[in-house]
Order: sequence, then C-alpha cells, then structure tokens
Amino acid sequence: MANLIITKPLLALRGVLIFPGMIANLDVGREKSIAAIDAAEGTDKQIILVGQKQPEQENVAADDLYEWGVLANIKQRLQLPNGAVRLLVEGLERVHVLNALEVHENEQDFFVGEVEVVPADDAVDAEAEGLRRLLLDAFEQWVLLTKKVNPDTVQSLKSRTDLSKVPDIIVGYLPLSLTEKEELLEMAPLKLRLRKLYEILVREQEIADVAKNISEQVHQQVEQNQKEYYLREQIKAISKELGENEDVQAEIADYKEQMSKLEMPQNVAEKINKELGRLAKMPSMTPEGAVIRTYIDSLLALPWGKFTKDNFDLDKAQAVLDNDRYGLKKVKERILEYLAVRALSKSTRGPILCLVGPPGVGKTSLASSIAKAIKRKFTRVSLGGVRDEAEIRGHRRTYIGSMPGRIIHGMQACGCMNPVFLLDEIDKMASDFRGDPASALLEVLDPEQNNSFSDHFIEFPFDLSHVFWIVTANAVDTIPPALLDRLEIIQLSSYTDEEKVKIAQLHLLPKELKLNGLEKYKVSVSEKAIRRVIHDYTREAGVRNLERKLAGICRKVAFKIVKGKSKGAQVTEKNLEKYLGPVIYLDDDISLKSSVGVANGLAWTSVGGELLKVEVLAFKGKGNLTLTGQLGDVMKESAQAGYTYIRSRAEALGIAANFGETMDIHIHLPEGAVPKDGPSAGVTMVTAMVSALTGKKVKGKLAMTGEISLSGKVWPVGGIKEKMLAAYRYGVKTVLLPKRNMQDLDELPENIRKEMQFIPVEHLDDVLKLALEDKNE
Repeated sequence: MANLIITKPLLALRGVLIFPGMIANLDVGREKSIAAIDAAEGTDKQIILVGQKQPEQENVAADDLYEWGVLANIKQRLQLPNGAVRLLVEGLERVHVLNALEVHENEQDFFVGEVEVVPADDAVDAEAEGLRRLLLDAFEQWVLLTKKVNPDTVQSLKSRTDLSKVPDIIVGYLPLSLTEKEELLEMAPLKLRLRKLYEILVREQEIADVAKNISEQVHQQVEQNQKEYYLREQIKAISKELGENEDVQAEIADYKEQMSKLEMPQNVAEKINKELGRLAKMPSMTPEGAVIRTYIDSLLALPWGKFTKDNFDLDKAQAVLDNDRYGLKKVKERILEYLAVRALSKSTRGPILCLVGPPGVGKTSLASSIAKAIKRKFTRVSLGGVRDEAEIRGHRRTYIGSMPGRIIHGMQACGCMNPVFLLDEIDKMASDFRGDPASALLEVLDPEQNNSFSDHFIEFPFDLSHVFWIVTANAVDTIPPALLDRLEIIQLSSYTDEEKVKIAQLHLLPKELKLNGLEKYKVSVSEKAIRRVIHDYTREAGVRNLERKLAGICRKVAFKIVKGKSKGAQVTEKNLEKYLGPVIYLDDDISLKSSVGVANGLAWTSVGGELLKVEVLAFKGKGNLTLTGQLGDVMKESAQAGYTYIRSRAEALGIAANFGETMDIHIHLPEGAVPKDGPSAGVTMVTAMVSALTGKKVKGKLAMTGEISLSGKVWPVGGIKEKMLAAYRYGVKTVLLPKRNMQDLDELPENIRKEMQFIPVEHLDDVLKLALEDKNE
C-alpha cells in the first residue's frame, strides 16, 4: 500500500531536530517561519518541521533543507515581547520531503512542503524485541553513569507498547550532533534505527564511564592536595575560559621586546628568560607571580648600557654655573677641573664630592646646577633619618613586598648609567638593630668597588663607576671615618652680606615675583631694603630665611593689588616694616659696650658662625667654679684649664693669690637652652674670668677665638671664615685669633679683610694685654 502524500506549511529548524513522539518548545523569530505557523494554524494546526543544513544561515532556500523531517501538531502558541513566537509542538510521523516550495499568501512568504508520510513500523518480532531490550538496558546504564536523566524515564519507556517511538524519544536525551540526529531521523526501518542507536548508546556509555573515572581521579587529587589545589585548578580553568593565558603571553612578549632594547649582560638576560618561563606556567593571580613581575620590572627598569654625552666645553659649563649660582668660586673650579680631566682622559671614574656647609647655602641646588652644566641627568636620594641597611642595599627577594634599595631606585629614575647622583644629608644617617646604612655606602662610594655594586634584590652586580657622586652634609663630625675617607670635602661657608644682596637681586627676588604672579606689575625692592632685611630680619649663614622674607613681601604686594589698592609697589628701607612687621634683631641684642666680666667669643655652629657672649661673676665664697648654659664636656674642660692657668698666674695678673679659697666664680653662656661645645671659647672664658677678678673691663668692640693650654699657649681652631663673617655681621671690627689661623683669612672676601683688623696672638698674656682696659680708662 502506497504511503500518504500531503502538502502542509513547512518550518525550517536551526540547530534542533524534532522526532516522532517528542514534545518540545521551539522559539521562532524569522518572518517566513512565523508566516508558516500562521498558515498552519489557519487549517488543522499541523506543520512540517525540517532541519536546515547550515544552522547559522539566516535566509534559506529549498536546497538548504534536509530531505527528511517530521509532521508535527502545534499544541500551543505564545507571543514573546521581542516579537518572536514560542511553540509547543508534538512530533507525529516521519515524512520524506518530495518537494519544498516558497509561496506567497496573505501578503506573506513561507515554505510549503509536499511530503510522503512514512508510517511507524510497530511490528514486533524476536529480533526487534531483543534490540529493544538491549537499547533500554544500555540507556539505563547511561542514565546511571551520567545522572542527567530522571530514572523514572527509563521505566516509562519500558512500559510503552509503541516500539517505534522508543528510540525516537531516547534520541532527545542524548548529547548527539545534528548530523547524527539527522541520520537517525532518516532511518525509517525500525530494526536499523534500533541497532544504530544501540551502537551510539554503547559509545556514549564508554565516554560517560571515562568521564566518571576522570571525575573520580580529580576528586581524589582534591582530597590529597586539600582545598587549595582544587581552587587553583578552578582558577586555571577560569583563566583559560576568560582568555587570561593570552594576556600572560602578551605580557611576556612585551617583556622580551623591552629586553631587546637594552644592552644587558648575558647572565641577566638568561635570568629574566628563566623567570618569564616560570611566569608562563603559573596562574596570573598568585602572589608568587606578583613577586616575579616586580623582579623583572626592576631589572628592565635599570638603564643597562644607556649613557648621556658629557659637555666638555668649559666656557659653556662655566657660563651655566655662573648663571645659576653666585660666588662659590672654589666649587666651580673643582667642577671645571673634573671636566678638563675627562676631556683629556678616557677614564670613566667619577669623583665623589662632599659639599659641607650650613643649611641654606645652596648645597642641594648646586648639585642640580652641576648636572645642568655638564649636561647629565640628575637624581637625588635623601638619607636623612635612614636607619635600615636595606634602604641602601635593598631587601632580599624572599618575601612579598621586597624591593630594591634607594641607589637602584635612583638609577632607575634617571634612566642612564652616568647621572649626577646626589646623596643628600649623609651626616644625618643613623644605625640600629637593622644594620648600619653608612657602612653599606662604603661599597657605593668606593671607586675601587662600585663598578660591581650588589643590591640584595637585584642579585646581579651593577656598574656605578660612571656616576658623578655628590654628597651633602651640614658637618663632617658625624660621618664615619671610613666613609669620610672616600669623600673629597669642599666647604661651603656662610655668605657675606654682599653675596646675599647679589643672590637676592639675581635669583631670589625674580623667583618670588614669578611664583607670586607679580612679573607683569611694577614691583621693586631697593638694595638698601634688601640689606636691612639681611641685617634686621634674618642674620643667618645661608639665604633660606632671606628667601622667606622676600616671599612675605611679595605676598603683601599681591594682596594689595588684588584688593585694588595699588598697581605695584616700591619697597624701600623706610617702608619695609609695613611688609615685614617689627624688626626681629635689634642692635642692642648684642651689646658692644665694654663691661666687666663680659667677653665676646666667636663660635662655629652647623648653621654658620655666631658671636658668643661669655659672662662671668666673681663673688666671695669657697673657691667653687660653676658652669651654666648647656656646655659640652670639651667646653667645660677648657673653662677648668683656664681657671687653673689663672690660679697659677694670679700674682702676675694682679689677683689675690688666695682667691681660689675665698672667691666663687660663675661662668654663664646666654641662650641657655642651646647646647654649646668646642675648645674655641677657651681664650674668651679666661679673659672674662680675669676681668671679673680684677675689675678691668673687656673691650666691647673686640672679639676673640682660640684654644688654650695649661701653659697659656693659644692653639688654632677651625671655622675661621664663618667666625669672622659673624663678627663682621655684628659690627665687631677687631678680632684676636691664633697666629697659625692667619693663613685662613685668605678665604675671606677682600672688602671684609680691608674693613676688619685681625691681631695674631700666641699666648694668653698677649690676649689679656689687648682685650682688657686699664681701670683708669
């Protein structure tokens, strides 16, 4: 009997197939498909479902469809918000597509299929029954292995009488490809379909069994390696799914490109390649990965093989130094000598200059000017308060957060092998249980060792011999001797008033006018006003406070301009107090009147020279010697030595021989809150004691300095230039100083040497004759 041939609307399926006996939901969105559904619902709600060969194809023709499909009944239709349609369909019978045509009805295009209905073959014989049982047993085993299907489904299949529907229903549960499903759909003979499906189930059962074994192995590994390993495996899977491995590969490629641009040693390149290999094998989010990245970044940030070209034109270099810095002749000569040596010699060894001077004299800014003069890059590291040796040598790469030391950081920042490298405030380092950073600097600053400086984090020798090292300090006393031995000391003494005026006019005032937005306004500060600021408001070794005072003047002018009260300003000596307020240092702060028991000493401090008043009172007592004013041990010993000298020379000095038993002496140095120490006040204290004991006045316009011995000899002291400048600043024009210090006066400006009188002394007798007035004067 011939099969029934019918014509029904045809719906093309994408990526899914419906079998007879299956009930499934279909989401339909194409216009032709919706039109076919409308046509089917307009008749008997039956429609032909045929799969298309290329699921991703949007517009299909008849040739793009398979030749076999299923006749289905539309059980329910639901309109979705996005315009698509959701169908609930039930597969009825297999059909063989004889012809598929595109028709146009009711202003819509859709497919109509002429198909041959292939009725179900439910004739059961022994072979078919045997295949059915094998199939159901195999499906049951697969369900037990995968646990993806409810076991009740197997029981319902076993109870079905329509044998032809059993394999078609089982197909819906199996993870088969579209091609395999189409092949089973086209197998109309029942036995052939049962056999084929059984083969597929046996294969799927083996796959499920392998998957189960793998799953069990993974679970065993998780149990053995605990939860951490399991989480890492998950991270690997997630990273792979998200494409993070690709990011790591791109990162490694970027690192290798950076390596190609550097002339690094072979052993360093090999180490980086080894670390990159480790990085590629580990998850990107692990802490160890972060340590490796930090290490590689630190190595690649070093300027391997990168040099800048020096400026050997001495005239241009001197012009730059003169333009940036006023004075400092000795320092400038040393820099030009270095350039001259470099121009003649091929040696790359750099000097190690130590600029020593009080605060505010421009040590740090001078280093920047040196770099500018020789056209080198400049980098700076402040060592003030550094206590940890790791700050210099770096931390060992054994924990998260370790990093290179400050020396390597400085080289990374400048980007070349031959910068001007400033180590600022080297005298303010300290040592504790974390090591001695000053000792760690020995290798850095030793020309014989710094060509292979070893940082604990980098782990490879790095060449620092091309660096121009500059070190700054306020005093050399606190620098360890071993470190000081490697430094070339250059003293930057206090500025004279003339130098301060020039610096203010050439540098400080133009700078402050620019910073305060006064460049376009008529603002002037007279030279006499600047001199008064220096004398009445600052009195310092450097120019830092002078700069602050000029900034204060500029701010007052800016305020008046913004308020509309003026369009400029002329600051003179007479109106200066309107801008800076009352005078800070009055002339009577340091009295230069002749007094009994009061002598003017000269002291050197870390902030420059200072005039030091020594006051002595002698009164009846039991021979006690009292010292006040926060005096150091050296100064106390100088006072004791002077007291002993006076007792030994009492009669010659016109003092009662037994004064040591009947008189008490109190020595006091004003500004008692300020610590004082050093041997320079020895002659001053002896002079003041003799004055107090004899009643003779000490000349007020005279100052003195010098160390004493028990025999009365006057020994030389240091800081002569600063002390003489302090005397000049306070208006003292006559100074007694040790004879051997007369050669140090060459450092003084010529105008000061002409205005002041310097009297050399060798013995305390000479000092007392010159310093004390006769009683009848």
